[in-house]
Amino acid sequence: MPLYEYQCTSCDNVFEVRQKFSDAPATECPACGGEVRKMISQSGFSLKGQGWYGDGYSSANSKPATPKPCSSGGSCSGCPSAS
Repeated sequence: MPLYEYQCTSCDNVFEVRQKFSDAPATECPACGGEVRKMISQSGFSLKGQGWYGDGYSSANSKPATPKPCSSGGSCSGCPSAS
């Protein structure tokens, strides 16, 4: 649910209210009972879980490069894939 910020027009009290999109906006200050107005504030968000960075872009989770097949035509004893 979104968090909205309001400011009282009487006492300048600033407070936050967690509301559903379908809820009516707050109309009364909890401190003095005065009229409030909704403020435009910077939205914040939180990424929970591993998400796209942890799943696909993190160096800890990256897959090692696949070695190319030996093209020397001889023995592959020195190739990394020979083990």
